[in-house]
Amino acid sequence: MRIASIPGGLVRIAQQDEFDVAGATFDPSAPKNTQEVLSALDDSLKAAEEYLGGVSELAAKANWRALANGREIMAMPRAVMLRTIMLNHWYHHRGQLSVYLRLLDVPVPVIYGRSADENPFA
Repeated sequence: MRIASIPGGLVRIAQQDEFDVAGATFDPSAPKNTQEVLSALDDSLKAAEEYLGGVSELAAKANWRALANGREIMAMPRAVMLRTIMLNHWYHHRGQLSVYLRLLDVPVPVIYGRSADENPFA
């Protein structure tokens, strides 16, 4: 659920001018089945697409701040936050997932080009 919910969750955070991580709960619920994960991903992507498709240039350039117990830990334009935190965070967790799949002897799907589990000549 973590990977499925990242775009929508971070878009909700980006819509605020500041976000205090001290009060945040980043533990996603355990999915009951595959359909629940796919539905969460669809909803998350829809929320991200709607926000990104309608955000004004002024809002994108406006400063966004992350706080920890009221103390600023980072500040950047909202567009930079979306690129560095939303997308890089998503890639990071996708990488973790591929390691878990490998440890469970599950073939790793294509991420960028073929994976070591695919025969390019088949």
